[in-house]
Amino acid sequence: MTKYMMLIYAPTDPAQADAAGTDIERWIAYDAMLKAAGVHVSDHRLHGPETSTTVRVRGGDTVISDGPFADTKEYLAGYYVIDAGDLDAAIALAAQVPLSHYGSVELRPIIPTTGVPEE
Repeated sequence: MTKYMMLIYAPTDPAQADAAGTDIERWIAYDAMLKAAGVHVSDHRLHGPETSTTVRVRGGDTVISDGPFADTKEYLAGYYVIDAGDLDAAIALAAQVPLSHYGSVELRPIIPTTGVPEE
């Protein structure tokens, strides 16, 4: 099977999102479905972009800035790692992410690491 990371992007405009707290039951059901199907590897929700710190090294100097690098209409809100059979299966699972109807889900295949023991 191929592992995919589903990067979940939420709109920065809260008016586009579901009412606060109304979709929590859908997230719980989605998470349970992934686990029951045996494709769930890991997941985490992330704090908002205003809490981020960006680190760059330029000319040997470490440059730190608050917040995200780019001003966007969506921000990375969380992720799932799934072990799907193929891209079609991963797309079908991504289409069921609760915020897919107002945000977006980016699928990226994970490059297997050889010679490193799995956790």
